[in-house]
Amino acid sequence: MKNKNQRKKWQEKILKPALEKFPERKSDFATGSGIPLPRVALPEAGLSYQERLGFPGEKPFTRGVYPTMHRGRLWTMRQYAGFASAEESNQRYRYLLEQGQTGLSVAFDLPTQIGYDSDHPLAAGEVGKVGVPISSLRDMETLFKDIPLDKVSTSMTINAPAAILLAMYIAVAKKGGVDPKSLRGTIQNDILKEYIARGTYIFPPKPSMKLITDTFQYCQTEVPKWNTISISGYHIREAGSTAVQEVAFTLANGVAYVEAALNAGLDVDDFGRRLSFFFNAHNDFLEEIAKFRSARRLWASIMEERFGATHPDALKLRFHTQTAGSTLTAQQPHNNVVRVALQALAAVLGGTQSLHTNSMDEALSLPTQEAVQIALRTQQILAEESGVANSIDPLGGSYLVEELTDEIETRAQAYLEEIDRQGGALAAIENGYIQGEILDAAYRQLRDLESGESHQVGVNIYQMDEDLSLDLLSVDPALEKTQKVRLAKLRQKRDQKQVDKLIARLILAADGSENLMPLLVECVEGDLTLGEITGALREVWGEYRPAGWF
Repeated sequence: MKNKNQRKKWQEKILKPALEKFPERKSDFATGSGIPLPRVALPEAGLSYQERLGFPGEKPFTRGVYPTMHRGRLWTMRQYAGFASAEESNQRYRYLLEQGQTGLSVAFDLPTQIGYDSDHPLAAGEVGKVGVPISSLRDMETLFKDIPLDKVSTSMTINAPAAILLAMYIAVAKKGGVDPKSLRGTIQNDILKEYIARGTYIFPPKPSMKLITDTFQYCQTEVPKWNTISISGYHIREAGSTAVQEVAFTLANGVAYVEAALNAGLDVDDFGRRLSFFFNAHNDFLEEIAKFRSARRLWASIMEERFGATHPDALKLRFHTQTAGSTLTAQQPHNNVVRVALQALAAVLGGTQSLHTNSMDEALSLPTQEAVQIALRTQQILAEESGVANSIDPLGGSYLVEELTDEIETRAQAYLEEIDRQGGALAAIENGYIQGEILDAAYRQLRDLESGESHQVGVNIYQMDEDLSLDLLSVDPALEKTQKVRLAKLRQKRDQKQVDKLIARLILAADGSENLMPLLVECVEGDLTLGEITGALREVWGEYRPAGWF
């Protein structure tokens, strides 16, 4: 009551005369999710600090999942990279490690993402364009040549064929004398967001979910330090969602994966500890910080109250962040350095465990080495010079940040309840509900940009005539031919009878219930290609065709 009286007095005596002389820039201020922003936030009565915030490393993890956060260990600096060929990508990885990067992040080309070898007719013109082409174990060996897999954490952005690429990674480690039990890293392995927002799916949902739970089960004993899934909100946000929708739809997918694992007979306190998440860091600075905090608190509640998890690590939402590619502009591309720095700062203040910073030229081409170095240096300056990593959750307790954290959680919870009413995430995907909500949000953003209601520097305000002065990276089309020749030589030299036997075994196993991961490792060690393995699985499972709900 005292705060309300003081605010009323301030509004009458101080604010009103000021507004008469200097009106505010617009009548309504709101976040990108449409959450109204007060002129000044005040503490809310009746909220328990301990219940809503707690301390770092304890429920509800609002302030961070570890007791010391970045005071104890800085986030992993993991630059997403891969292009042209395994040889060139290997050179880029080694360069980044020499420059102080602390983890690898592999980008695969489009044919690899949808399970085709580089010599498949549908791969023509796409080999090496948006990532590295990996068709065989030999390619994977080249990609990680002279990189100590027992010392480096590797993230692989791969989904539909994630189990196969993980099998290749394990096989490379074994050939190099590295115990798979020492491997650290993550496979994205998140097929539901492919159906929602990205489109690099292969198989229908049921067998796709089986591949995911097979990796959960296999890695639990064979690769225990590996994060078996990175449940991604990043691509949902890139497709046009709001921050609230990013939290809600990502966690809804997480619920579906937990339910699938439980139905497969796995223990939530075991596999729950290896779940990880992947979020976007967008432009609305304070909303983004609050988004990360609300997601942690909401996931801890879901795992404990809905699924009965008791192990503290199974309640923790650990996440990687990437700055928002969709915010980068081809106009005045040097401005992107500033955008990326602010987005990265939001991720750090929001308590991320690892971070990728986009390069300033990515709206125009694959990033050059110079642009990648600037992106990495952005993280290093935040870590070493800014001081923001020296205290845990430094914006915690800000009245506005706490108000936004609560409101995002409330609105995301409402979405989760609606998805539950529809039968869960898969049902809400199949009937088009989630996609429709994202499309509506994307339309509103575009409309606001075109009308001038929202601003993008260099695009609809502060425009200028300019000559493009950046050196851009291009992929040599001849590399596709080289990749095809390499595959032809592999097929000539390998034991074809053994290949045929492995394919026959894989087809038989895919029609049954056994865990496919051990056989997939055996297949890649027997020089079966990615396309041959997915071809065998396609023969049994078919391919996913989205419903025409528009």
